[in-house]
Amino acid sequence: MDVKPVIAGVDGSKDSGRALKWAADYAQQAGAPLQALITWEVSTLYGDTFSGEWDSTAVEQKHREVAEKLVSDTLGGGAQVDVRVEKGNASEVLVRESKDAQLIVVGSRGFGGFRGMLLGSVSHHLVTHARCPVTVMQHEKG
Repeated sequence: MDVKPVIAGVDGSKDSGRALKWAADYAQQAGAPLQALITWEVSTLYGDTFSGEWDSTAVEQKHREVAEKLVSDTLGGGAQVDVRVEKGNASEVLVRESKDAQLIVVGSRGFGGFRGMLLGSVSHHLVTHARCPVTVMQHEKG
């Protein structure tokens, strides 16, 4: 029987680092594999604001580097973590992945959050739509 993974949604923020650390501790205690999942999407651009093509390979590689640095900085170099990069809206990707996870862990706010908000848009969406339990790590005040 395959053990469902614990997924930590990461974006390079301090909150996602705290979520990753908590998820790693939980996964170890549960005997579950750990995945660090980072997402990316191309914003819709209109008119002449963009010309040319997106190099999706380069974008994915940059996001992988951010996630791998967060894993290394947070858990050390020997951590057993499957780093995944998925194209798409973070909320939608995490909800989709929740059907095959035993737990998803995210920070309360990533880089897009407004100061003073208890939950960011991704964590709020995930809490209300995920198909598995969700843990949201509260941001540190300061």
